[in-house]
Amino acid sequence: MESTALLIAASLNAGTVLAIAALGLLINEKAGIVNLGAEGMMLCAALAGFAVVATTGSTALGFAAGMAAGAVLAAIFGLLVIWLNTNQYATGLALSLFGGGFSAFAGINYVQAKLPEQAQHAIPLLSDIPFLGNALFKHHPMVYVGVALTLGLIWFLYRTRAGLVLRSVGESPESAHALGYPVRRIRLMAVVAGGALCGLAGAYVSTVYTPLWVEGMIAGKGWIALALTTFATWRPARVLLGAYLFGGVTMLQFHLQGIGVNVPSQFLTMLPYLATVVVLVLISRNPAWIRVNMPTSIGKPFYPGS
Repeated sequence: MESTALLIAASLNAGTVLAIAALGLLINEKAGIVNLGAEGMMLCAALAGFAVVATTGSTALGFAAGMAAGAVLAAIFGLLVIWLNTNQYATGLALSLFGGGFSAFAGINYVQAKLPEQAQHAIPLLSDIPFLGNALFKHHPMVYVGVALTLGLIWFLYRTRAGLVLRSVGESPESAHALGYPVRRIRLMAVVAGGALCGLAGAYVSTVYTPLWVEGMIAGKGWIALALTTFATWRPARVLLGAYLFGGVTMLQFHLQGIGVNVPSQFLTMLPYLATVVVLVLISRNPAWIRVNMPTSIGKPFYPGS
């Protein structure tokens, strides 16, 4: 039971990284923009967050720095694809490659750096409950922030006028423009907000999840977060559920090794990516279902006045 509780706790922790990044990408795609640069943004944000925490000792400032780094890179991406009408997919891939190379170059001096000792987190009384305490109530506050962000995004998208406008821009930017909404500015704000969340996820990785800096430490989490939006059919609650599912698959490799299961470590390492491919293949078998849930204008440029 204790081992199972620890596996659940580790799955929630790992899933939080994917959930926060995927929610950011979901905001982008609800506005009609596909950003393939999540991996690069998360790497730069991870470096920014780690550098700030190593310098100041403040995790909060590290999170802020990561969000700022993600937002700035996303703003550059947004200006290119929204105003200069560059190809969204090519620009996103370029951003991902840039982020990987730049973070590796700029982070050389931080490879051996160490962060201050972190405090242990636990919710009073609830953390003392057998099994549930270890599984659910001894996490870093950011785990609960991920759940709150999901609930907040559901409320924003489906219960507010601003959320309705955002979804209308993703469904039919021409109609939104005809009604007088500034489609380009709305898309840019969505891209920046999504980049900030990807940055927060990246900073969480380097300052809390694995408190160190090494080149390429995001290790494909940006791509899995991107796949999660399709897996979840662009629904925030399903994003959170899918993130925890993939987090569990990621942690399962360590759990199996811990209980002595004789499986090659390379096979266990590839499980999260194998699960991603399998899920996307299964979803792709029903393209009509995807079309019903997918924002109609996703990935399509918008030219005012055309």
